[in-house]
Amino acid sequence: MRVTPCQVALAGAISLNLLLLFCAWRGPGGSPPSCRPPRSVPGVTVLLRDFEDFDNDLAGTARSFASLPVPVLVAAEAAPYPPVPLPAGVRLLPLHPVADQPPPLAHPELHIRTRHVALVPDGTRAVPGLLERMRDMLEQGPSDTRLVAAPVGSVPLRCLELRLEPRVWTAQYSTSAPGVCRVVEGTVVLLLRTRDLFALPFPLARPVPTAIFVQAVLRGWGLRVVPVAFPASRRPPVSPHSHWKAENLAESRRLRLMRDLGIKREVLADGRERWYGCGKETARCFSTVHARTPQYLLAGRWTPPCCLRALRETARHVAGALEAAGVRYWLEGGSLLGAARLGDIIPWDYDVDLGIYQEDVGKCRWLAAAAAGEPVEDAEGFLWEKAAEGDFYRVHYSRSNRLHVDLWPFYPRGGVMTKDTWLGHPQDVEFPESFLQPRVPMAFAGFTAMAPNNARAFLELKFGPGAIENPEYPNPDIKRLGQD
Repeated sequence: MRVTPCQVALAGAISLNLLLLFCAWRGPGGSPPSCRPPRSVPGVTVLLRDFEDFDNDLAGTARSFASLPVPVLVAAEAAPYPPVPLPAGVRLLPLHPVADQPPPLAHPELHIRTRHVALVPDGTRAVPGLLERMRDMLEQGPSDTRLVAAPVGSVPLRCLELRLEPRVWTAQYSTSAPGVCRVVEGTVVLLLRTRDLFALPFPLARPVPTAIFVQAVLRGWGLRVVPVAFPASRRPPVSPHSHWKAENLAESRRLRLMRDLGIKREVLADGRERWYGCGKETARCFSTVHARTPQYLLAGRWTPPCCLRALRETARHVAGALEAAGVRYWLEGGSLLGAARLGDIIPWDYDVDLGIYQEDVGKCRWLAAAAAGEPVEDAEGFLWEKAAEGDFYRVHYSRSNRLHVDLWPFYPRGGVMTKDTWLGHPQDVEFPESFLQPRVPMAFAGFTAMAPNNARAFLELKFGPGAIENPEYPNPDIKRLGQD
């Protein structure tokens, strides 16, 4: 029988499909070892991740742990430069792809065969039996224990509590009660099950301890601390230039990590704060708002704290400028609602609304310039302009950051305050001028603003009965407050 080339090709395709099906099939006893990585085996793999290319003890750290002996892997975006002479048997796992080369080993979980993994910082020295002790503490501890920590060097670890508030983008540290340790502060070796590490969305993000602790707290993982320390290597003092480089890299890594973890503000145990969101030189943290519903509301979050801080600063600046110029203004809409409820901006609001008397626009040089059609930046970097949507004005936090205060020009007509631009918002209605005769001071966003003389009646006219006690998101048809 003569076999044609087409038949040969068809037979090859069928054979290939059968092989793929065979490798994907899981029968009794598991899949053939040639198709899948072998199952994990007892033991601990040491993974070196936190180190600097330009100044490290990577070779010494790897050599020390490889002598135990345990598997040692170095995970890095690329091979360290200057080159590091790694000991025999220590493997480098490059994490960053290069266009003209085959894909890197971007999935280190496929190359760690042991059931446990230890994340070891640069400059640590091995202690025989200590990794096994950590492993036993993990396996014999309470069921929620997923992490074991051991100090490195002579400085003891400091136990802290960590409270994460994803809805307000905040991580808050505090001194822990005796015997309670959710995270630790200091140079640390972390041991956990390999499957737990690589179930995390950011298993090898840097700085490693911070990334692991935040993700562990979000999952309710327990932490135990070993009282025995790993020795630290004796290293010569770091040069001022290397110290400067290391600090800058650490800051950029922490900024990237917090962005990935969705944290804009850290409150440290001593009360100091670190901010990771937008500023005057950057764009704001959220995109154009559609249907009065910012994207973060759809994601179950409220306004990023950095944006609220910028809005408070802008509102305070604008109110001061208007008062100095003799422009009569008052808190409007959701801003007045926030003042009545909290003395502050509503936690999910994305701008501040002020009403002004239209006849007073010319009293303020910045408003007058904006009314003439020219955006103008004042001496403190706030940008005043006429809104493209109609006859009202916006004051932006900066040219780059478009967080803003809206200024709505009203004028009296027959004892009723009206205006020329209506955007169709439910609260965008006329109201009696008597609410402004007189205006009254009200605490708002860290300063004293002017407001209608009967805030409750004004708000119920705008939003309906019970507006203060029963707030709602800007567009309940898209997302309601109770859905979070």
